[in-house]
Order: sequence, then structure tokens, then C-alpha cells
Amino acid sequence: MTVQEKIQQLREELHTHNHSYYVLDTPTISDYDFDIKLKELQQLEDENPEYFDPNSPTQRVGGEVTKNFDTVTHKNRMYSLDNSYSKEDLLDWEKRIQKILGTEDIEYTCELKYDGASINLTYENGQFVQAVTRGDGFQGDNVTTNIRTIKSIPLLPNSDFVTDFEMRGEIILPLEGFHRMNEERVANDEEPYRNPRNTASGSLKLQDSAEVAKRPLDCLLYQVVTTERKYASHFESLEAARKVGFKIPDTIALAKSIEEVLNFVKEWDVKRHTLPYETDGVVVKVNSYQQQDELGYTSKAPRWAIAYKFKAEQVSTILNEITYQVGRTGAITPVANLEPIQLAGTIVKRASLHNADQIAKLDVRIGDTVFVEKGGEIIPKIIAVDLTKRPADSVPTQYATHCPECHTELVRTEGDAKHYCPNEFGCAPQITGRIKHFISRKAMDIDGLGGETVDLLRKGGLIKNYADLYDLTVEQIIPLERMAEKSAQNMIEGIEKSKETPFEKVLFALGIRFVGETVAKKLAKYFKSIDNLLNADFETLVAVDEIGDRIAQSIIDFSNDLGNIDLINRLKSHGVQLEVSAESLEGQTDKLVGKVFVVSGVFHQMSRTELKKAIEDNGGKVSSSISKKTTYIVAGDNMGPSKLIKAESLGIPIISEQDFINMIA
Repeated sequence: MTVQEKIQQLREELHTHNHSYYVLDTPTISDYDFDIKLKELQQLEDENPEYFDPNSPTQRVGGEVTKNFDTVTHKNRMYSLDNSYSKEDLLDWEKRIQKILGTEDIEYTCELKYDGASINLTYENGQFVQAVTRGDGFQGDNVTTNIRTIKSIPLLPNSDFVTDFEMRGEIILPLEGFHRMNEERVANDEEPYRNPRNTASGSLKLQDSAEVAKRPLDCLLYQVVTTERKYASHFESLEAARKVGFKIPDTIALAKSIEEVLNFVKEWDVKRHTLPYETDGVVVKVNSYQQQDELGYTSKAPRWAIAYKFKAEQVSTILNEITYQVGRTGAITPVANLEPIQLAGTIVKRASLHNADQIAKLDVRIGDTVFVEKGGEIIPKIIAVDLTKRPADSVPTQYATHCPECHTELVRTEGDAKHYCPNEFGCAPQITGRIKHFISRKAMDIDGLGGETVDLLRKGGLIKNYADLYDLTVEQIIPLERMAEKSAQNMIEGIEKSKETPFEKVLFALGIRFVGETVAKKLAKYFKSIDNLLNADFETLVAVDEIGDRIAQSIIDFSNDLGNIDLINRLKSHGVQLEVSAESLEGQTDKLVGKVFVVSGVFHQMSRTELKKAIEDNGGKVSSSISKKTTYIVAGDNMGPSKLIKAESLGIPIISEQDFINMIA
């Protein structure tokens, strides 16, 4: 046997033993024998570096140090999930998807919602190549080196699977390992970790992978993403993934009806406390890939999946004080400052009170004993007051009348729940808030510039608005606290590179009230430039798909402000992209303007995504359900019979994939 063959044999043996121990929980070799084989492999690799393999079992012990985690754009966006909290929410969801699919024949998968750090694992030619955190869903951090140390993740899964794919899952810290880590910290007079989820998430960003390898992290996987349609359903693909070595929890179940889904929820709401890891709900998915394709996505989440959240934990504590925060738009948010209390694994000191109406509705007062829960188990909120414990000298809360920062009198327009500080260009939190929004990842995404640096620049008198960023020089920045020449240079380079940011992101970055990420994309696509947008009248704006009165009025208010126009002109002079580029416009036409399409079935010349993009690129609109407004139905194989009946009853033309291609040719 050659040295290369011996190395390969040892690698395969150790991969198999790792899988048996960490995934199947059925060890086939003693720890001592495993270590002997690992040392033998390590020695052979050290003596023969030409046979190095990043996926060798020896690489699981870590040792590589990562100073900075590169940002990576996801090939396939990692969407969030819509949440539900009751039986009624799930029944409403079922009605919506039945209406879109035109059938009641839907099978579901039920999976526990694991409480950890979301991860995307990429495999090419059957080998593990990259691990990226979820981030904002569009891009995340490259943590490949650290993920290699987690022994339940297969580096070379069995070849009897799809070739190029992504595995989505959750990095968790099992409760037993978490408690063991805390026992060691307490013994060393160190502060114990607060909860498993945050500890798991923090572990992924440790610079030394050898330290990550010491932590008992695990990875539970729940989704296969691939263009190879080898499997017809979500459940089938997960079962296949399990067979080739991936750790798919055995709690996943098929449900033939929403009643079976509700039974699964009821069962695990009780049994979840016996699990070796934390879970906060159930994820319900439409099982059929064809039906998933039919349902598609909203701007934030898949229509074919929903998360049912178990009832949030509640605690009571004392409300010590109500303070007021100023947002970047001037919106005032009242904050309850609480006597610190442990809630869902974290220490809670503050909770949102939302607005004046909510304070009045709860009749919440300083000194009250209040009940607090985590809304969606993320943001703490006050849900009620224990009136039996109210102090005798209690007085009703008087809502703030002036801005806590600049002392300008607050305003509240009719129909608006919040109070606002109108001092847009003179109120410090609004100034810094708008700049921080401008530089954020989903907006201009400026490298080398963060929130703390924005505060330093503003306090140093170097910037008063986001246009000032483009006037900065390295010489101005270096004297700032904790600022070296290299970091100053990186900041200026990041600002310069942001001039390449596409118009739709720049439009979102401007911070026009009610113009979020999705609305900015629609407006950029329709108006093509900032001049066209800001010169549009109210009627033109509301004529745009999904643009209502409130958004239209906000855009007009923005365009009528001379200060805003001055900022736009300055951005133009610096070369910021304030119109759609020629490259983006390439291939776009108005051939389908005014036409509404429903796409249904399986296609062969174009993928469903490509087909929908082609409709939008040619000015048409894609709808998920058939109505009187539908112009055409593009039908592929296996179009639902109820959709066909509805289309015929409404007299809507049904065209083939080839008919559509001819239409836009």
C-alpha cells in the first residue's frame, strides 16, 4: 500500500467513526483507538504535505486563526419565516395557500424550530467547501474554518446524493455541554454564559478555531437547496441527506392535514422540555417541491412555510422609569426601564412601550409591577400591570411633550400612533441615525465605517449628514480617537467604493419615510432615476403597483424639502448612482406593461424564477393567484385542475411556455 493510499484509508475510516459517534450516537471504536489512528494520520500528512486535504479529519481540531471574517453574498437568499401564535393563524395560512394552489390536497412536514445560529453549508462535487452565517439573509460571514471543527458536519458526504448543493441548518449548543462549560467557568471564577443560543452564535466568530473545537457544538440540518431535482419533496430530500451522513433530527414528521400539524404542535409543546437542546416552536412546510414553486415567496419569507411559536415565557418585575428614544425619522419610542430580571435565558432591563396609546391602554405607571414577555421571544414587551401591587401614591403617566435630546416640542399627526420630533436637521439622534442607516449593509454597505465611527465623526464636527461622508479625507480622520492611518485609508476607500452601489440601494439608503428595501426596488424599477421620482406628482406615484397614499405623500414631502434636494445634488456631484445603470436596463422592455401573469406548473426551457423575472423585465406583473385582473396564465406540466377550472370560468387565456417566449421575443 502506498503512502497516499494509507492516508486515504485512514481518512475514510476516521470519517466513518466520526459519523457513528457524533451523528448516529453509536460509537464503533474506543476513544483511545480513534486517537491513535488520528495521530498516525497527522504524522503521515505532516511528512507528506503534498497530500494535504482541507476536509481531512485532522483539520477538525482547529488551529487556524481568522482575524477578519469576510462577507460573502449568498448564492440563494436565506429568507426569514412568517410567525404564527395560534391555531387560527395556522388555519388562515392554510386557506391562503389552498387558494393560490387551487387545491386542498396538500401534505406538510413538521419540524421543531431549533434555537441556535443559522448556517449555510456549501458542497461542490460532493465536498464541503464553505460555511456562511445567515447575516441579513442576502450576505453573511465566512466561518468555514470554525465550522470544520464541528464533528457532526460531514466534510465528504456519501456520493449517493446530489452533487452541488447547500445544506441549511442551525448550529446549537446542547444543554448538557452548555452546563458543563458554565461549571468550568464558575470553577475558574469567570462569569457564566447567559444562554446556549448566544453562546453558540458567539462561538462561530471566535478567531482561534482551536478554541471553537473545544466547544461541544452540534449542527441540526433542515433544508437541502439545489437545482438538481432528484427528489420530489422536502421530506424525501432530508431522508436522503440523513442516509449519506447529515444530522437530520428524527423529530421531523409528515402531516396529511392541518389537524395532524396541530396535533404535532400540541405534542411538542409539552415534550420539548425533554429535548437535549432548546427549541421555541414548530416550522410547518408544504412538502411538495412543485407546490413550493407554485407558492413562491413574499419580499421577506416563503409562502410555503410558517413558524408556529410556543407561548412566550412571562415574568413580573418593577417598572423603575420611562425614558424616550429618538429614531432616525424623529419617531419617539417610550422605553420601560425595569428592575433586571431573567427571561428566556437573558437578563432583561428594558422593554418597549411602543407609543402613548399603548401606555394609556395598559395604564402603566412608574413603580408598577408589570408582566413582561419576549414578543416572538426576541424583543421584550410589557403585556399587563399587576394592579393588586400598585403603590398607593401612584400617579398616571404623562407622555413626553418635548424631544428628550433637542427639547423641540413633539408633534403627532392625525391617524399616526407615534409622536415625532420635527427638528430633522438639528436633533443629534436623527442626524446620526440617518447616517448609520445610509452606511448600513442593506443600503450603501460602506466597509471600514461603523456606528461608533459615525458618532466620532459627528462629534468631531466632520459630518452633519450623509453627503458630508464624500468630502472626508484621510488627514481629517487620523486625529480621531482610536483611528490609525490604515483604518482611515480603509474608510475612505470604502466610501469611494460605495459610489458603485446600484440606484435601488441608494434610494433605500436615503431614508425616505416608509420607503423600505422592497418599496425602493419597485420605485427604482418604475422611475429609473431620482429626478423622475422626485418630480412625480401624487397621482403618478399611487399609480405604481403597491404604492399607497402614505408612501406617495412621504416622497412628495421629501422632495419639497430644500435641504433634501441639496443633499441629493451633492451626492450627484460625487458620482453616487442616482439612476438605474445601462447594464441593469439591458434586456428590459415595456412589452408587457399593464399585463398580469399567473405562472403555474412545471417548465422545461426556463426555470420558474427565470420566467417570473422575464415577465417583470418586460414590464409585466406576476401574481400568485387567479382573479379577474389576470391577463394570462402561463401553464406548464401538472397545472392544478382547480386553477384550470377557475381560469376557464373567468375566460382567462392559458398560454404555454413557448407562447410566452414568442410573446417577448
